Amino acid sequence: MNRLLLFGFIGMLLGSCSFMESKEKRTQERLATEIQQIDWNSVDAYPLFSACDENATKPVQRACFEEQLSQHLSMALATHEFALGADMDPTIMVTFVVNTAGKVIVKDMEKDPVLIENMPQLEEIIAQSLNTLPALAPALKRGIPVSTKYRIPIVLNTP
Repeated sequence: MNRLLLFGFIGMLLGSCSFMESKEKRTQERLATEIQQIDWNSVDAYPLFSACDENATKPVQRACFEEQLSQHLSMALATHEFALGADMDPTIMVTFVVNTAGKVIVKDMEKDPVLIENMPQLEEIIAQSLNTLPALAPALKRGIPVSTKYRIPIVLNTP
C-alpha cells in the first residue's frame, strides 16, 4: 500500500512538472507570435509638445509635432541673417533623435560644403535651436517611451 502511494505521489510530481513545462512553452510561443506582429517601424503616439493634444489621433499628433518644430526652428533662424550666393544649395538635412526622456539629440547634418564655408556658425545655430526646444514628451510604443529618429530638411530663404 505504501509503495502504491509512493508511486502515485511520484507520478503526480512528474505529471505536474510536465504540465508546468507545457504552460511555459505555450507562453513563450504566444510571446514570440506577439513580438512578430508588432510594427517596429512606427509608434503609437508621436513626441508631443505641451501645446499638442495627447488624446488626438496619430495624424493630428504628427501634424502638431511637425508644426511646433517648424515654428520653433523658423523663429530661431529668423533672428539671424544669412548671405547666400547663387552657387549655394540652401538645404540642410538634419537628423536628430528624441530620446525616451524627451530630449533632442542632433546626430548629423548634411549640407553643402560651400554653404558651411561661407556660414560656419550655421551648424551651431541649428543645433542650438533644436536643443532649446520646449518641453517634449517622448514617443510611445505600447505605452512605453521610446526613442525616435527624424530627418528633416531645413531650407534657408533669403529676403
